Amino acid sequence: MALSTQSLQSSSRKRQVGTHLSEINVTPFIDVMLVLLVIFMVTAPMMQSGIGINLPQAETDTKPAEEGLTLTVTKDQYVHIGDSTININHLERRLTEYYYNKPKKVVYLQIDKDVPWGVGVRVMDITKKVGIEFVAVITEPIDVKDKKK
Repeated sequence: MALSTQSLQSSSRKRQVGTHLSEINVTPFIDVMLVLLVIFMVTAPMMQSGIGINLPQAETDTKPAEEGLTLTVTKDQYVHIGDSTININHLERRLTEYYYNKPKKVVYLQIDKDVPWGVGVRVMDITKKVGIEFVAVITEPIDVKDKKK
């Protein structure tokens, strides 16, 4: 902040002797905000929440059409429901508790491609036993490069 000692004259106003010249310099603030914006724009696509599993590939579109519960079965044969991890032996009880008094029962399965078929069939059998009306398996689309091989 500077204190003027003499009278300054601009095109539209005149300042008195002894007044403060105070202007906030927002350029550094804008620079920091732009740098933060660039950082978030670059890192946001890289951030993926969820469990790292290797999904099998399919030619058809398998995007979920309606709201439902996603079960993720990892290659160590544990089932992830939201933030919790359970043993496959406790899946029936957990699904029964979750879908108690819910009119629409939809489940999406993400099963690692290294999981034995028997485990995947067991999970689907448990969902049917609980009374799940709609079960879909989530896969990854086949890359164009993979189709040409």
